[in-house]
Amino acid sequence: MPQTTDDIATFLAKQHPYDALLPAKQREIAERIACREVPADGQIYRIGELLEGIYIVARGEVEIQGTGGDVLSLLGPGNSFGERGLMRTGHAVTSARALSDTALYVLPAASFHELVQTEPQVARFFRRARPIEPDQKSLASISAADLMSASPVTCAPGDDIISVARKMRDNRVSCVLAIENGALVGIVTTRDLTNRVLAEGLSPEAPVSEVLTRDPVALTPDALGADVLRVMLELGVGHVPVVSAGRPVGILTQTDLTRYQAITAASLVLEISRAGSVRHIAAQVARIPDLLAQLVGAGQQHSAVTRLVTDVGDAATRRLLALAESELGAPPVPYLWLACGSQGRQEQTGVSDQDNCLFLDDAATEEDDAYFSELARFVSDGLDACGYYYCPGDMMATNPRWRQPVRVWRDYFAGWTRKPDPMAQMLASVMFDLRPIAGTVSLFGKLHAETLERAASNSIFVAHMASNALKHTPPLSLFRGLATIRSGEHKDRVDLKLNGVVPVVDLARIYAIQGRIETASTRGRIEAAIAQGIVSESGGRDLLDAYDVIATARLDHQASLVRSGEKPDNFLAPSGLSDLERSHLRDAFVVVKTMQAALGQGRASVM
Repeated sequence: MPQTTDDIATFLAKQHPYDALLPAKQREIAERIACREVPADGQIYRIGELLEGIYIVARGEVEIQGTGGDVLSLLGPGNSFGERGLMRTGHAVTSARALSDTALYVLPAASFHELVQTEPQVARFFRRARPIEPDQKSLASISAADLMSASPVTCAPGDDIISVARKMRDNRVSCVLAIENGALVGIVTTRDLTNRVLAEGLSPEAPVSEVLTRDPVALTPDALGADVLRVMLELGVGHVPVVSAGRPVGILTQTDLTRYQAITAASLVLEISRAGSVRHIAAQVARIPDLLAQLVGAGQQHSAVTRLVTDVGDAATRRLLALAESELGAPPVPYLWLACGSQGRQEQTGVSDQDNCLFLDDAATEEDDAYFSELARFVSDGLDACGYYYCPGDMMATNPRWRQPVRVWRDYFAGWTRKPDPMAQMLASVMFDLRPIAGTVSLFGKLHAETLERAASNSIFVAHMASNALKHTPPLSLFRGLATIRSGEHKDRVDLKLNGVVPVVDLARIYAIQGRIETASTRGRIEAAIAQGIVSESGGRDLLDAYDVIATARLDHQASLVRSGEKPDNFLAPSGLSDLERSHLRDAFVVVKTMQAALGQGRASVM
């Protein structure tokens, strides 16, 4: 377990929310941290015990349990716990035990309270974004609409039994709703086919009306998950229709409840960390859309949702690197795998390609590249198999250009800064979002600080980057209505990524360059820019609020598609929004446009 202050500070720099702090503050925290080893199955604390501080998992696995002994969450390296008790009475409100030999960093309670009082980004994280894992499992706070499978399979009461059975088979469902004149009249399940058809020797040509359950108990979309569970337990049923105005809009099954309670980011990360093959990793990553829909349905902040989704992508990358090394052998020289783009900013959603690169130790030779070429191909192919499709611009470690010794990367950054032509601006925009994922982190730290310093000191480079950042504009029409795509596959829709989130990301990146801000997250950059006076308090807060509206609308849209059985995308039809929702979205775009104008006129700090 790392013991030195430098090791602990390096570790904290990669963990949220500590990554939003200045390096000096990270080191100050590291100096106060105590290290604690806990053996497998060892108790860390019990409910009611006085907490010594906040705990950060450095290595191993921790299980958090509620008052009834139910498992609330499984935590891995980088996760914090204990803050709920610290922020209430100072005593534990859950219990925690180590599932394997575990190493913990413990920040004393007094230091934690001081941090929450003095660092707004830390306070916001612990007061608003937490607790994430426990809350997301509460059936008392999730609606039937967010749990149900939409567009249920239906039949008419007069349909013959065999055709209904075939519908179940072809659609891979365990029940079919019987509809008459648009209203729900009954339900037939696979158990009905067994008990009422096969066991009774009933002809498969008979109408399904002879075996279905008439007038089943149904719930409305605003019913809570707890209501669904109560109905299932009291009536001994495994399927509950969801109806609105008498018409079926969805179906809830025991599988839906089980899936909801089973999927957590921590559980996916844990499964991935134990995966023995690419196929196993892909099976866990495939559950991300359900995780996203679940977190959105539970009302989590968009920054918390994207952070958890990114945690799964990080885990997949690290496991693929481990599998690659087990197949190829130990690397010939130290290396560092880094992510850029949305993964680098820890802002992945349900739709993502891969953007990555490799930093190699300067001792690397041309012969060593054969090893790293194979390593990059293994990981990149594995990520593609997991759904992180190949970068259209070939910004991947499989491209020799993005797999180089540190000295070459230093020359890259110096060249882009010195001669900011359009290609250099594009590459710099991508590379300023770099974040280490696995390997020797020291290969990046000094170079990152050097690059920020060089970039911020070059006013011509900053001006070119600012101009480049203004190319992505919010979708506002001449009179500031919502401008939709005019033709093609996404006609009459708004691209909430390219014209929504990206303009804010671009603004935040410029602020980060101007202020030498090392954090990569968009929210963290804007908050740091406010603190440094790069943008005014009012302008910065307006931009944060606008970002929240746009990013939340994007996630709500993706979650809605997932619940409808479709693949998530970034294209929202404004016609599906209420007048109030459209108004909020339009106002958010106006704020972004205003901040872009301020940047273009060189007066962001006075907005």
